Amino acid sequence: MTVRSNWLPHPLLSLALLGLWLLLNNSAAPGHLVLGTLLGLLIPVFSRRFWPEATPLVRPGLAFRFALQVVWDIIVANFAVARIVLGPAEAVRPAFVRVPLDVQGDFALTALLSVISLTPGTVSAQIDEERRFLLVHALSSLDSATLAQQIKTRYEAPIKEIFAC
Repeated sequence: MTVRSNWLPHPLLSLALLGLWLLLNNSAAPGHLVLGTLLGLLIPVFSRRFWPEATPLVRPGLAFRFALQVVWDIIVANFAVARIVLGPAEAVRPAFVRVPLDVQGDFALTALLSVISLTPGTVSAQIDEERRFLLVHALSSLDSATLAQQIKTRYEAPIKEIFAC
């Protein structure tokens, strides 16, 4: 093991913990700096065994474009959900959609489930035990097959490329 992995297993987390400590105390006094630094160093060291294996990011450029696409989809979906909720009651057509899964790996699957749940109007509801199908609840869906295909092409395919799984 290297010094970095022994004392700084998660350097960004250490910096974030120090910053959070200083913000919560609303002070950069020497005592707070020392205590925040100690917390920032010790918490990641003692929690190291609970962290999953690092998942390699194979295509960081695609990851950045994908993140922008997801942010854009969230903005657009907010307006669509507002139109559905504020519109006539007939506009609400809730549906459960079964989406076949090709993505493998815990982190990639978690990323897919998170993106679906972060997008207004859809929620990841259940995954089967073999991880072959995902049940997604949609606020309004006319065509379940089209929604499933959109999820696969718009979210699952880039995630598979980004994490090479």
